[in-house]
Amino acid sequence: MSNVTIQGELETILKSMKRQQLKSGPASAQLRKDRLQRCLKLIRENHKALAKAMSEDFGHRSLYQSNVADMVTTSKMLQHAIDHLDSWMQAEETTAHDPQMHTEIQFQPLGVIGVISPWNFPINLAFGPLAGIFAAGNTALLKPSELTPKTSELLAELVARYFGPEELTVVLGDADVGQAFSGLPFDHLVFTGSTAVGKHVMRAAAENLVPVTLELGGKSPVMVAKAADLSKAVERTLTIKSFNAGQICLSPDYVLLPEAQTQAFKEQARDFMARTFPSIQDNADYTAIINERHYQRLVNLLEDARQKGAEIVKLAPQDEPAYDAKSRKIAPHLVIGVNDDMAIMQEEIFGPLLPIRLYQEESDAIDYINQHPRPLAAYYFNEDTAAQQEFAQQTTSGALVVNDVMTHVSIDELPFGGVGPSGMGAYHGIHGFRQFSHAKAVVIQSEEGASNLRLRAPYGDKQAAVEAFFNS
Repeated sequence: MSNVTIQGELETILKSMKRQQLKSGPASAQLRKDRLQRCLKLIRENHKALAKAMSEDFGHRSLYQSNVADMVTTSKMLQHAIDHLDSWMQAEETTAHDPQMHTEIQFQPLGVIGVISPWNFPINLAFGPLAGIFAAGNTALLKPSELTPKTSELLAELVARYFGPEELTVVLGDADVGQAFSGLPFDHLVFTGSTAVGKHVMRAAAENLVPVTLELGGKSPVMVAKAADLSKAVERTLTIKSFNAGQICLSPDYVLLPEAQTQAFKEQARDFMARTFPSIQDNADYTAIINERHYQRLVNLLEDARQKGAEIVKLAPQDEPAYDAKSRKIAPHLVIGVNDDMAIMQEEIFGPLLPIRLYQEESDAIDYINQHPRPLAAYYFNEDTAAQQEFAQQTTSGALVVNDVMTHVSIDELPFGGVGPSGMGAYHGIHGFRQFSHAKAVVIQSEEGASNLRLRAPYGDKQAAVEAFFNS
């Protein structure tokens, strides 16, 4: 199918959805809750089939990880929106300068929202945005990833079963479809993926002046302060680095470690991994790399770092290989003594490889973070509350988590989003409702209309008030 044909078909779908949205008028609270409930029902009634499809797409994916990250967490997001929708929809009254005048902010649906979701958490990163989109009274067109074809096909089938085409439609296809999709005249566009692709999406959306929410990634640092509890830092960092085999936009991408603690970090990392993953290749709890291309990319990153002088520490069980091309399972690795000449420090890793950059002075570590693109999250380990506040003030990131990793993403009251190269816009909870709403200023003029009268000519008798203002 030609690009022209793809574009035309997508435009036809979008025009039909926009017509129906305008014809139906603003969605009531009852309809919004009903759509959110149907999202919940879709996930709850089909979680086993969805987890099976995801595992087949990955080659193997931990059932627990799919259930927790894609099904349970997402269901809680949807339920949170249902529980709080009535209060979110209330107009926000403001103080008018004339006590006889009424002013407020009304939250109005934007219209039809486009969502381009990625492969690493195909349910969470599709229905997570939809929680805010439906809560705000919009409808949506969803383009899931072609890298998880079985999951995307099942999702399209299920959505058609639970939703009318005017409410939610799934579009399947490869990168050409994704490119055409991002150029459609949506009322808003949500993209989750890499910074490189995010630039293309934003460029395409700009042709129609479509506002965008970009959830990107980048290199999220873990800074281990000299006074930190090292075992806590090791265990909590590696817990997330091994979850989904590190294929998470919020996964720790490198560690800034005091050089004196190098050996202790290695020893504790080996001990922790031996306890949590006594086996990897035949372990149902350990997830494979999504495809051959990404697997080989990660192996190449390791080899490049090795050739450029890094120490590679394999955290696989003693009798197992570091990685296996057949299973596409890569054991966690520490890559110690990295520098910016290494490819592993130039791109987001998206795998179970953990670079360790050594430092002498904590100020140097903070300077390193600030000299690089702003990350989606920063993780800081230190028990000292004054140092925690200082780190928060001195660095800029989409989120900051102290003495843990990635905790913020499951707290619906907090905004989830990046800053600069790691993204723009945020959602989750009320932040999603407001991101996908138009905050409309509404003024009901007083009977006297004083603010209007002061602009009405002739101005001669009004000039004295202006002079009095400047002389006050």
